[in-house]
Amino acid sequence: MKKALSIAGAYIGIVVGAGFVSGQEILQFFTWFGWWGILGGLIATFLFCFYGVQLLELGQEMQATSHKDSIYRICGPWVGAVVDWTVTFFLFGVAAVMLAGAGALFNQQFGLPTIYGSLGMLAIVLLTLLMRIDRIIAIISLVTPFLMLIIIIITVYSLVTEGMNLHTVGQYARPANAAAPNWIIGAILYVSYNLAATAPMLITIGGAMKDHRLNRIGGILGGLGLGTLILLIGLSMMTILNRVEGIPMPTIFLANKITPWLAVAMSVIILGMIYNTAVGMLYAFAARLVQPGTPAFYPVVLASGILALVSSFFGFIKLVGTVYPAMGYLGFLMMGAILLSWLRNRTRRKLDQC
Repeated sequence: MKKALSIAGAYIGIVVGAGFVSGQEILQFFTWFGWWGILGGLIATFLFCFYGVQLLELGQEMQATSHKDSIYRICGPWVGAVVDWTVTFFLFGVAAVMLAGAGALFNQQFGLPTIYGSLGMLAIVLLTLLMRIDRIIAIISLVTPFLMLIIIIITVYSLVTEGMNLHTVGQYARPANAAAPNWIIGAILYVSYNLAATAPMLITIGGAMKDHRLNRIGGILGGLGLGTLILLIGLSMMTILNRVEGIPMPTIFLANKITPWLAVAMSVIILGMIYNTAVGMLYAFAARLVQPGTPAFYPVVLASGILALVSSFFGFIKLVGTVYPAMGYLGFLMMGAILLSWLRNRTRRKLDQC
């Protein structure tokens, strides 16, 4: 069970990067739709559970060390080539978003230039990527329990002190500000772009595990954890919908309203989640280009990190609002391919039993 929890923690840790835990992603894909965003969060929870299990099991079945062969298997040679290289490009894009998020956090909370936060995060990420994959998985999963605890504190406090009512939420909902045309597309798009970004690392994690049951339990627990965080962050931001527009990191804003020390603790947690996602994205990106453990792997990691740092200068809010929706539409293709693969396997197993 300990390994299953480690898988679940790593799954959550890879998905929950700067945009998620800061509240910016939840705001753009769920909360701007008002109460409909809660229903969208429930849909996203189911999809995270289902697809997380499928990707982990696919990686285990193929004993994958990168996402390349697995994507070609589920998408076919022609579509697989498009998905493979597009996903690889977006892995780099998400890494840039994480570095931008670190800079935005240092600027909003501590008043420091964004370059300090981005550069410091890059240095820690590059040092981590010198380790083996099993140690990377263990490190990624460490921060998740602390994140859950602080989000629960912020949500409960916000609901008690700020209060909310149906009229107020409906009055301040701004679907036009959302990153999707409606709440259903928003929920599916949110899951799809996260899968497109995290599939390479989930496949790699699944390939490192030997027990089929552990991957299944870990995928389900990870999906439930992600859904819980979506709903909690969404509820907390509903209490300040009239004040949240233009704030890069709404959860830090809420934490500051409780007490400054909680905001500092939340900032540390966010940095931890940014770190998790940046490690996962840069590792998977470099592993697609060069075999991990070979002499060429580390120079590729270093060059990728420097390019991601340069790309992060476009700004956090702008990157979240452009890179992620574009990635989501690619994710639709991947979700469809995984679903078809699952249906084919079920049909084959039933025929074998006859």
